[in-house]
Amino acid sequence: MKRAKLQAAIVGGTPDDIEQSFYEALHNADIEQLMACWAEEDDIVCVHPGGPRMIGPGAIRATFEGMFANGSVQAHPERIHKIVSLACAVHHLVERVEVITPQGAKQAFVIATNVYQKMPQGWRMVAHHASPGTPNDSADVGVKPTVLH
Repeated sequence: MKRAKLQAAIVGGTPDDIEQSFYEALHNADIEQLMACWAEEDDIVCVHPGGPRMIGPGAIRATFEGMFANGSVQAHPERIHKIVSLACAVHHLVERVEVITPQGAKQAFVIATNVYQKMPQGWRMVAHHASPGTPNDSADVGVKPTVLH
């Protein structure tokens, strides 16, 4: 199964396939699978909660390698809202993250936006921007539109 998801990230897949492969790579601390989800463009960007802006594949890879040195990241995407066009997809979501503390396992929440762009080799992540969330973020705020435009 992992091989099929990695293959989807390498060959193309859909934005949903790439997102699933991205979070699976976090769960498994698999830097190769994770980087296969990203575009190979110099201007891709990643911002972790409270962290600086990382631009380019080298900086992004180094950041995730540092995270994986401490183990895997158990981030579970929830309440995904999607905006999709022919060549761009934006997913905004809440990540429920399992954090190990001296008092035991706890849950933290992160508000994230993942942006995917259709490239010649298929869909790829071009931006991941995450901000600290709170347990209150488990409920969406606002009214969902009743009419699609």
